[in-house]
Order: sequence, then structure tokens, then C-alpha cells
Amino acid sequence: MASSDQRPTANPVQGGSDDSLGSLTPGKPMTLGQHVLDKGAEMMQSLKPVSQISQHACTFALYSHDPTRQIETHHYVHRLNQDFLQCAVYDSDGSHGRLIGVEYIVSDRIFEALPPEEQKLWHSHAYEIKSGLWVNPRIPEMIGKPELENLAKTYGKFWCTWQVDRGDRLPMGAPALMVSPQPVNLGHVKPEVVARRDAMYNISTEAIS
Repeated sequence: MASSDQRPTANPVQGGSDDSLGSLTPGKPMTLGQHVLDKGAEMMQSLKPVSQISQHACTFALYSHDPTRQIETHHYVHRLNQDFLQCAVYDSDGSHGRLIGVEYIVSDRIFEALPPEEQKLWHSHAYEIKSGLWVNPRIPEMIGKPELENLAKTYGKFWCTWQVDRGDRLPMGAPALMVSPQPVNLGHVKPEVVARRDAMYNISTEAIS
């Protein structure tokens, strides 16, 4: 994606001085009326696709066109069946987390049936799982281990639509294809990036792997 290599033109200005998130995303603070409308809609609508999300995973991703750019990602996972998962990917697990992309995950059985050209867009999760980089925060190991063993045999296609790591305050430019960490020089996640995540969740990636 050539356009993803280039910095976008100047982003819109922030919403207002009283908007604590103004430096991140342009726009005015939500009004009380908007909060009431949203809460009413939430109570009256089913929101079935969103309510099917059953897992939160924290891991890392690299831009395929520039593996030196590495980001922490938060996947909110909905399993459609035993061979297919779909993930809404955010930049944090906070209430103001920004939706930065989507990842589709398939079993090795489905991946192997894909055309060779299509397979080039997918990445293996084997190293990411076995090295302890993919974690399910606050889930006891005995509960999460079977799922991790299944995920180690899967492949993902991850499109990043909002490159927040370069300072974009809005989704700008074409989506960028992402890859997972791999056991090669350019595929290694920087230690300081992992350490920051581990400190947040009080875990040790080294101990998990």
C-alpha cells in the first residue's frame, strides 16, 4: 500500500480546550442530550454482533511495509465457528480506545485451501503465541491455555485503518497490511515495547514463553 508509507497532510484541529481527548481525536465533547440518546438506544437495541465478543487479547503488530514500526494492539474477538474468528482491533483497552483496524483469523485448514496469492496477505500466529506475546489479560493460565494452543495453529489477515503511532488523529490514507511478530531480526518486537505492556498488566512475557 504505497500511500500508507507517506505522512498524510495536516490533520484537523482538535475540538476544544475542555476536551480531554482533543489532542487525540478532533471533535467537541459529547453533550448530555447525546449521552441520553446513546443510553436509550443501547437499552432498546440488541447490538447482537457486538455482544458476541467473548475475548480480549493484547499483542503486537508490525507494518508489513516497515517492520520497524511496531504497535501494541487490543483485539476484541468474536468466534464465528471453530475455524474462523473476527477481531475489532483497538489501540488500548480503555473506554476511549480507538478502533484502528480489523483482523480475520482462520484455522490452518482454511489457510492451506486459499490461493497462493491470497496466502501472501496472511501471517502465522505460531511464534506470536509460543513466545508469550499474545496474552489474554486477567485470564488464569489454566483457562486460557487451550485457546492459545488452538490459536497457535491459525493465520491472520490484519488491516490497520488508523495509524495512530505516527500521530494521525483521524483515519488517514489507505489501510496498511499488518503482520505479527516473527523469529527473524526485523520481526522481533522491541524489548521496551513489550516491557511497557507487561508493566501495565503486571505480567512477564518471558515467563509465559
